[in-house]
Amino acid sequence: MKFYYDLHIHSDLSPCSACDMTPNNIINMSLIKGLDIISVTDHNSAGNLRAVMELGNKTGIKVVPGLEVTTKEEVHVLCYFKELDNAIEFGNIIYNSLPFIKNNPEIFGEQNIYNSKDEITGTLEKLLINASQYTIEDIFSLVKKYNGVMIPAHINKMTNGILGVLGFMPINLKIETVEVYSKMPINSKIAEKYKVIYNSDAHQLVDIAEAVNYFDLDDIEEIYEYLFE
Repeated sequence: MKFYYDLHIHSDLSPCSACDMTPNNIINMSLIKGLDIISVTDHNSAGNLRAVMELGNKTGIKVVPGLEVTTKEEVHVLCYFKELDNAIEFGNIIYNSLPFIKNNPEIFGEQNIYNSKDEITGTLEKLLINASQYTIEDIFSLVKKYNGVMIPAHINKMTNGILGVLGFMPINLKIETVEVYSKMPINSKIAEKYKVIYNSDAHQLVDIAEAVNYFDLDDIEEIYEYLFE
């Protein structure tokens, strides 16, 4: 069966995201666009995962717990988990490692935490788009401790993509899957060497992916086998 996906969506918790990227709006737009599986991957925090997953369970959209972590080298990596609690605990570790630089909402945007009714229940003080203290090797190991997987994000982007920042894929890391920004071309050699997922990196509702990219699975729960094998 074909299960259409977008595994890189930012909520209003990410300061660079639009203020209408609330849990309900994200879920409803995903339904409108015909998606079956999504992941909200905010910068260095899992603060809105619980609300999004609660809504996903109610509407039939599979939500994979995730974050987009900025490593010490300024590389963006997607971190996915099987369990919400593991994602939240991991997210707390990452957030605590950020430098104590306060967010200025007038410059960078709001960093809002929501409940499943789209009510703001809190904000995060530290600026989330800064780099954590952990190297890419550290993140790779730490994610595994929480039964997750690390996937280099938008590798075909020069800004914060692993190839644009480091210039190579670290051979000491057993990376099986990479993410490609769906609106940019990819080197054919990358597609031959790695499993590739295509995501939107949506910061606005309109940019959430259409039902184009899909996983061919017997059951939607097999998404974990695909990502974690």
